[in-house]
Amino acid sequence: MSRIVHHDGPLIIGGGLAGLSAALEAAPRKVLVITPAPLLEACSSAWAQGGVAAALSKDDAPALHAADTTAAGAGLVEAGATDILTGDGRATVEWLASLGAPFDRDAAGGFAVSLEAAHSQARVARVGGDGAGRAILSALIAAVRAAPHIEVQEDGRLRGLIQDASGRVRGALIERGAPGSGRLIEVLAPAVVLATGGAGGLFAYTTTPAALLGEGMAAAYRAGADILDPEFVQFHPTAIDVGLDPMPLATEALRGEGARLVDREGRFLLGEAADADLQARDVVARAVHAARAAGRGAFLDCRVLGAHLAEEFPAVFAACMRAGLDPRETPIPVAAAAHYHMGGIAAGTDGRTSLPGLFAVGECAATGVHGANRLASNSLLEAAAFGRRTGRAAAAETSGVGAVIAPPVAQDLSPGALQTLRQTMSRCVGVVRDAAGLTEALAVIAELDKTTPGALPLAAARLIAEAALARRESRGGHFRSDYPDAATVAKHTRVHADPVLVAAA
Repeated sequence: MSRIVHHDGPLIIGGGLAGLSAALEAAPRKVLVITPAPLLEACSSAWAQGGVAAALSKDDAPALHAADTTAAGAGLVEAGATDILTGDGRATVEWLASLGAPFDRDAAGGFAVSLEAAHSQARVARVGGDGAGRAILSALIAAVRAAPHIEVQEDGRLRGLIQDASGRVRGALIERGAPGSGRLIEVLAPAVVLATGGAGGLFAYTTTPAALLGEGMAAAYRAGADILDPEFVQFHPTAIDVGLDPMPLATEALRGEGARLVDREGRFLLGEAADADLQARDVVARAVHAARAAGRGAFLDCRVLGAHLAEEFPAVFAACMRAGLDPRETPIPVAAAAHYHMGGIAAGTDGRTSLPGLFAVGECAATGVHGANRLASNSLLEAAAFGRRTGRAAAAETSGVGAVIAPPVAQDLSPGALQTLRQTMSRCVGVVRDAAGLTEALAVIAELDKTTPGALPLAAARLIAEAALARRESRGGHFRSDYPDAATVAKHTRVHADPVLVAAA
């Protein structure tokens, strides 16, 4: 039997950069933030190394940033949303700095910026070289702790969305305490903001917290929300391959500073040109995948950075040293690993979804700014910029009236079942896909569903695999070896709760 709690303000599920930005901007409305783990833990925002992409230098402009974003997105970037995102760039970085985010500064006191792959300009504002995510999120957490309008509960997991007969989302079913044995609470609120993060934990090889299993997307789908482009998963080409789960990340900024991808014989994976390794992530990830599949191995040679490596990239240096590898002397073994989900809950730049009362922001949302392949360091920008917009929009919502319908309680997969799912997703729905592998993945998901029907990770995995099977082309992060060419016309996938796959221009 669940307890009912009435909250007169936005209910935000998720405590990463997107969720906390929304919470701060929703003032003076009372905000309830619910997370499954203490703030700063199990959160992709905290693990981000690169920084925040924004037009900050005199030679840059939002239009140039938008053009690079559009080029990386392989035909599926939505221009209106992208113009809003890039136009908000400087203001977003300045807002984060005003909250205490300690961005690196140049000699004149401006934001120091670095170059990352597929950017035409140096525009990534960093913190301590490769510590942006944790430092920025730490500043927001301090602001949230001090904000009188925000209450944070750090032991709650989403088990489903509560709706009324019209389909309007009126709250969420939350389990507080130990997973599977906690107490169920129906939290009713005028607006529910999903900021639950991505789906990298569905894959055995991932750079994200393993607890991120696409559950927010799955819960929204089950409630009838539109899901956009779920097949597009970005695989980071330089996950450090030292047997850890999740895999430590070697930031793209290393290649921007001159590090090169080589095989075990020292041959360049993508050619000798100085900028060969700075192509879009999907291109580089496939090169790393191919070299490993061919037995050549893949390594990131950072020796050119010398002693500066430890100073400028302390997180990467520490990860390597903990694994018994000195990157100043030995190339780093790398692999392509699930890193970011471009698809998700279809949402506007203010977080509004196709369901009244439901908002989505951050990696669980798909606003159209990433298209088929996210441009490096646009994710933190989107989380903060659209998080702020979402918080303001959610704060304007008023409570619905009438009876509500609580959803069935979503069950957890057993550890063994989850491991089977993760191994299957990396093997069959990874960097290179084909019909046989995707069909196998769907069969495994169906078999697991017999034992644990209604598990949200299975629903999320099925959304990704079904859409990947339906997209008979290669585009951005989605590569089909049996359909290696891109279709003449780029079309989105829109998934409904049926599920029905609809191609929409």
